[in-house]
Amino acid sequence: MNQQATAPGWQPLKGLRVLELAQIMAGPVAGLMLADLGADVIKVEKFPGGDDARGFNSKGAGDMPASFEVLNRGKRSVAINLKTDQGRESLSRMVAQADVLTENFRPGTLEGLGLGVRQMLEINPRLIYCSVSGYGSRGPLAERGGFDLILQAFSGLISVTGEPGRPPVKPGVSIADVNAGILAAMGVLGAYIHVLRTGQGQHVETSLLQASIQQLYWYAALFFSGGAMPDRLGTAHPVIAPYQTFQCSDGEIAIGGANEANWVRIAEVLGHPEWRSDPRFTTPLQRLQNREALTVCLNAALAGHTRAEWEARLSAAGVPAGPVQSVGEALSHPQARAMDIVVDADTADGGRRPMIGLPLHFSGRNAPATTAAPRLGEHTREVLAEFGFAGAEIDALLERHAVLQQSPEGKK
Repeated sequence: MNQQATAPGWQPLKGLRVLELAQIMAGPVAGLMLADLGADVIKVEKFPGGDDARGFNSKGAGDMPASFEVLNRGKRSVAINLKTDQGRESLSRMVAQADVLTENFRPGTLEGLGLGVRQMLEINPRLIYCSVSGYGSRGPLAERGGFDLILQAFSGLISVTGEPGRPPVKPGVSIADVNAGILAAMGVLGAYIHVLRTGQGQHVETSLLQASIQQLYWYAALFFSGGAMPDRLGTAHPVIAPYQTFQCSDGEIAIGGANEANWVRIAEVLGHPEWRSDPRFTTPLQRLQNREALTVCLNAALAGHTRAEWEARLSAAGVPAGPVQSVGEALSHPQARAMDIVVDADTADGGRRPMIGLPLHFSGRNAPATTAAPRLGEHTREVLAEFGFAGAEIDALLERHAVLQQSPEGKK
């Protein structure tokens, strides 16, 4: 197996072969997590076009979008036409030697091609077959496709996001897709332990619905316990106050008064010890019930200084606080580099650019995959040869347009 990471470190999944039939975001996030842990992740892509995400935000014909690069670094690409008998047979031969297969087709699609979980487990009983769908594989909505926006709406996430008294808004990030990818990777790891212990493969399933509803712990607790559901709260918390963002002279700061000790410190640092005896604020419940008045008081006190000044004062007193940074500020902060969540990785054009790294460490180390995201079909011949295909067989597959091979520059 080719080395997937250029930085020194521990790669617990080194030697694991993953066939990634999944595309766009949720499935590729799972593949990225596995690649960052050392797995050899091989994108099995259709052609022409490949992963649909290759067409997102492209700057020009033949250019690889940064949104594709960031989710597919460290992977290799094999272009296979699964609509041909030869293409399906080729994939089946690869499955026989693989450890994991990930897919995010609508339930039933791969079964119709003879590539469903039962068919693949017959070929390889140790296979971990990981499916990511929109609504799940059972129930009245199982046949529907899955899209991040739609599932965020359907799950209730959007209903609780936004400012009080105003229409709901979608969170600015793809929560359903990203969390589904993380859950899928976690499921693969759990199944891998099972395979090592028993030799038996598993069908791992998750969905955008499950990944979205999982985010509702606090709101579900209120609902299932019969509590009143709050209106949209902006940055505020449904059961804690003060716990939100407030306005300083030059921007906003997040402050967490999650317990009595922190509330006392907040009142002292902001120069208003009298708040501690104010009947509106003396207990956690009273502060929650009088959140609007509390917010007015805190905003007025904070308005006289910058967010940096308040962060320094509050942090020195032990109060959880942090500025509301722009994306650029967050990605450029030295703490992001210190924790290796921003790393430098190769790009398809031969350059190097910062990207999101592996959000894990093992005994202080990690080794994210930093090789460039592949061109469509860039590794077809190389990978097929590793899976035991003879040169003449690969030539025949190419001639029959069952597979596609491109150079790193994108030329056939």
